[in-house]
Amino acid sequence: MKKYPKDFLWGVATASYQIEGAAFEDGKGASIWDSFSHVPGNIISDDNGDIACDHYHRYKEDVHLMKELGIKSYRFSIAWARILPDGRGQVNQAGIDFYNRLIDSLIEAGVEPMVTLYHWDLPQALQEEGGWSDASIIEAFVEYAKIAFDTFGDRVKKWITHNEPWVVAYAGHHVGRHAPGIKDFHTALKVSHHLMLTHACTVEAYKKSLFGDGEIGITLNLFPTSPASEKKVDKDAAVFVDGYHNRWFLDPILKGTYPKDIYERFNKEYGFHVSEEEMEIIASNKLDFLGVNYYHRIIVRHDPKVADLRFVEVKPAGEYTDMNWEIYPDGLYESLIRVKNDFGDIPLYITENGASYGMLQTMKERIQDDLRINFLKTHFEAALKAINDGVNLKGYFVWSFLDNFEWAHGYEKRFGIIDVDYNTLKRTPKASALWYKTFIYEENDE
Repeated sequence: MKKYPKDFLWGVATASYQIEGAAFEDGKGASIWDSFSHVPGNIISDDNGDIACDHYHRYKEDVHLMKELGIKSYRFSIAWARILPDGRGQVNQAGIDFYNRLIDSLIEAGVEPMVTLYHWDLPQALQEEGGWSDASIIEAFVEYAKIAFDTFGDRVKKWITHNEPWVVAYAGHHVGRHAPGIKDFHTALKVSHHLMLTHACTVEAYKKSLFGDGEIGITLNLFPTSPASEKKVDKDAAVFVDGYHNRWFLDPILKGTYPKDIYERFNKEYGFHVSEEEMEIIASNKLDFLGVNYYHRIIVRHDPKVADLRFVEVKPAGEYTDMNWEIYPDGLYESLIRVKNDFGDIPLYITENGASYGMLQTMKERIQDDLRINFLKTHFEAALKAINDGVNLKGYFVWSFLDNFEWAHGYEKRFGIIDVDYNTLKRTPKASALWYKTFIYEENDE
């Protein structure tokens, strides 16, 4: 049986708003998450990311921890409003300086940076202009991306345009549980299309940039989808959910077209329409890799009472994490194989995979991290199975490096392999971090 490739990239991942803190320091502008998290009732316990893990001030300690654990790559995101406080125009040099210090520290520690341009914290100034629902966002995002490429591209050779555009579009603009908290399906559709356009235009800009000799891709959260029964309505619901969750983003990025069945439904019900010129832009700019975030599968049942989507999720018997997400490692294998079979031999990275445990445990119990270790073991095995079956998988990034601000869940959920005491901000490696260190060492030593 083949093993992981010798050059396989073992990493960890975070996101700017979830860990940086310093939300209003050194010239940083407000983001939609700064605004959304300060509205009472939006976040559990009315938590916010003002301080978070204080990574902005403690990045040296965090990079040292990565080095000690033998981490090969660190996937992090840039806070757009730290670079461009108003989303466009005047550059904030203090923000540039922070990311330069972080990148240089990583390289000195032997940790390769992988940078995500957008992990959900849109500058509030742009939201007030319409945000992702207004076409002007395309030019603004490309302007921001070009600054990042020109400033950091001499050292950063792996870029991601967007993290989980499904979440941006639908959690943020249809369900409203994420910033900016809009609840309108038609708006969510416009947002999804603008995300695809900004991705394509940014890929083009990177290829033309001074340092455009690296790799650029996008990260999608993929969910294997199954019907709850053999009834036709449930099977049809599963096909739709796969289309709305997965194919709606996979197809334009990798085939240059929206899935016909979903496009026709959205066109009929919401008047959604895109021009041939826009689809040509999307189709003509090919990425270098696809990032896959995987957490669980979806089992669906038709429910005509649910507005817009007409389905509900069904929770099968089994083991669940603190997020009430089913533990289903086979779904990771299924997602990777599906991309290979449907879209070809594109290079893939697992850009996020992990589990939330320890919500109600003492610190001592949180540190003794057996559940997370078992979760990672079984998912690593699923990834290796995919490699052995021909998937071109290049790396695996554990979510998350640190316990952090978990969006609408505040600080209640703990995904980190490093424990963070939110009173003192002390970092303590959990047993899963030490297990991961040993695992990486043994993989590299063979």
